[in-house]
Amino acid sequence: MQIKTKAGKDLIHPTALIHDSAQIDDDVEIGPYTVIGENVKIGKGTIIAAHVVVERDTAIGPHCSIHQFASIGTPPQDITYKGEKTEVIIGSHNVIREFVTIHRGTGRGGGKTIIGDKNFLMAYVHIAHDCKIGNNVIMANAATLAGHVAIEDYAIIGGLVAIHQYARIGAYAIIGGASAVTHDVPPYVMAVGNRAKLYGLNKVGLRRQGFSREELNDLKTAYNILFKSGITLKDALRKLEDEMSHSTHVVRLINFIKESRRGITREKGRRAESNEED
Repeated sequence: MQIKTKAGKDLIHPTALIHDSAQIDDDVEIGPYTVIGENVKIGKGTIIAAHVVVERDTAIGPHCSIHQFASIGTPPQDITYKGEKTEVIIGSHNVIREFVTIHRGTGRGGGKTIIGDKNFLMAYVHIAHDCKIGNNVIMANAATLAGHVAIEDYAIIGGLVAIHQYARIGAYAIIGGASAVTHDVPPYVMAVGNRAKLYGLNKVGLRRQGFSREELNDLKTAYNILFKSGITLKDALRKLEDEMSHSTHVVRLINFIKESRRGITREKGRRAESNEED
């Protein structure tokens, strides 16, 4: 199967193996020795380099860039998986670098591994089954997600970070390199360490994203009430609801913590607390 541009250049290399059921949109480039499996969909303008494997039931949106030796849509590394039909769904304008691995979902986990738009996944990143990645997320080299992890928009995950299954990383949070994350990391904060602890707001990142002085001050006040006041998490949340419901960012922070099931990452010397424990 070959697609030609107006200039006559081959966009799909003749050594690429593409299943008859695959749906390849216009202007997709596929490099040498790449394998595209059954029921794969690839959106317009996506570029797939040499030696990439995209296995069955994977949908990749338009204008993605997938580099050599990436492996996408392979079966989950889960001993309960029995071959049921599950999926990988990837949005648009994502950069997926060398040796990235992205696994399909599991039946018990909802059946879908989902990656949004405009994410940058550096070399050797691993995204396990049933993970949910938002938009504009950066994951540095060899960052690793266990199953069922959720990462919200604009989060940054440092190199060699390992995130425990079912943990969540909030929007605009940053995780320092070589951290081991076992509990939920709230939005807007910095966390680092093994096991990861909080080290204040992600002020530099928030400024770069255009947060105003007033928004930063609201988040600083909320952070101090939650993590420095010495009151219980339950009381801190109640105080924020009473005093700071005017801030959409603080409300987002409150809701994230209320929805936690693994417990919230705290500052050094303070134990994680979950909504259930309260």
